[in-house]
Amino acid sequence: MTFCLGIKVREGLVGLSDTLISAGSESIRARKVATYEQNGQTFFLLTSGLRSVRDKALIYFEELLEAQSQTQPFDKLYKAMNALATCVRRVESEDQAALRSAGMFIDLHCLVGGQLSQDSEHKLFLMYPQGNWVEIGPGTPYQIVGVGGYGKPILDRTLRFEDPMSHALKVACLAFDSTRISASDVGFPIDVVLYRKDTFHVVQHTLAHDQVQPLSDWWADSLRKSMQALSALPLDTLMREVPLPKAGVSAGR
Repeated sequence: MTFCLGIKVREGLVGLSDTLISAGSESIRARKVATYEQNGQTFFLLTSGLRSVRDKALIYFEELLEAQSQTQPFDKLYKAMNALATCVRRVESEDQAALRSAGMFIDLHCLVGGQLSQDSEHKLFLMYPQGNWVEIGPGTPYQIVGVGGYGKPILDRTLRFEDPMSHALKVACLAFDSTRISASDVGFPIDVVLYRKDTFHVVQHTLAHDQVQPLSDWWADSLRKSMQALSALPLDTLMREVPLPKAGVSAGR
């Protein structure tokens, strides 16, 4: 499976993806992020779904980007999204019948974030397997593709659009860590991409387990201490109704 997360805050964008790919009983490591910077085009792309579909669609997309850069480069990110959608639909028309006969289907989801020359601000989009897409905005400033349920509570409780990128990066790592602990098919190392508004430059990092572990340990320890210090309020009254064992009577009798 996959964990890919895109976050948009006022200051910029944070993207994170794991690198574990399961193929039957085998597992391999491969990047699920691609970055593009040329002629005022600055964006990154995170994907989940069948690797073969992803690779073919990106080859078509990169050929299209190269051809477009020679004539009229895309000046807004939504135009690149429409081009990517065309490539995804092309792969679907070519491969869907063969995949279905083998019991598989096209399940490619893409998170695309960045800023092109005529974009007034940084953008983050989610594209579905059918090629349709939505923009991620301040109301819910993140989107997960792949395994989403384990990391979502941390994001919902601790992330706001007004938060700085440094905070968003920490939350992203904790959302991944919660997923990694509960899902066996998500793992290290992780790829991180960072884009600060109006800079037109994407920064990339690959993080190993030991680089994230201190944050994970601190979070787990803080949760345990908070639970121990928690005043349960009305829940305390429930425990008062539970009888204590009689003196001299062991638990095994």
